[in-house]
Amino acid sequence: MTTDGHPVEVDHEIVGPDGAPVVLLANSLGSTRAMWDPQVPVLTGAGLRVLRYDTRGHGRSPVPPGPYSLDDLGADVLALLDRLELDRVHVAGVSLGGMTGMWLAGHAGARVDRLVLCCTSALLGPAQAWADRAATVRAEGTGAVADAVAARWFTPGFAARRPDVFAAAREMIAATPAEGYAGCCVAIGQMDLTGLLPRITAPTLVIAGADDPATPPSHSETIVAGIPDATLRIVADAAHLASVEQAEQISELILTHLTGQEVTGDAVRPAG
Repeated sequence: MTTDGHPVEVDHEIVGPDGAPVVLLANSLGSTRAMWDPQVPVLTGAGLRVLRYDTRGHGRSPVPPGPYSLDDLGADVLALLDRLELDRVHVAGVSLGGMTGMWLAGHAGARVDRLVLCCTSALLGPAQAWADRAATVRAEGTGAVADAVAARWFTPGFAARRPDVFAAAREMIAATPAEGYAGCCVAIGQMDLTGLLPRITAPTLVIAGADDPATPPSHSETIVAGIPDATLRIVADAAHLASVEQAEQISELILTHLTGQEVTGDAVRPAG
């Protein structure tokens, strides 16, 4: 946790109809809550209240000295829910945000209604590779890894068609505080949530990008195998930041799952 042992008061925003069911959106490593911009109008327009926050060390949230752990990131969210007096929320997370979502659903299941896990993993080693990335960022800044990370976020075709989106993503990564990025790298490297998965009781939708080089669909298959009654959907023509590259499909998948409707889609296929 922080040096004084307390959760970080993460920066957040909440929009949508008062009194409506709340969905918490958790961001990926190297991004801010702005990564969810495509989903917010869809979710609020459907009558949901959207709570977005910046993970510790990212965006406008504090940057305590690292390293961090998934326990730290989960505790930050629980403290946020307590401050806002929210007893139970839906949770949707991409990558690191999905890892936080699994932690919440496994450790504080009474606080999580429905769960969406997108382009994420329950075990993403090797730890040394994450320690090496953390060391690079601490020595050279996040700009040193921004090109390589952004290249994993999108398929080459999308990056070529939308250079503006690619450039904005690269800039977002490079603007992430080095200590925050590095601290979260260590959290990912030391994480193993596989034993926690069977404890998750929230109805869970797992979404994989068919072309995701960072967390390939096999990682999503492992999660689905571990969480009772979880459902897997694989989205075509999507890399690691599927919520941006295939924003319409991801928004629809999230919305239908959170509202209890059947998940469908022409370019989406179930597992198997």
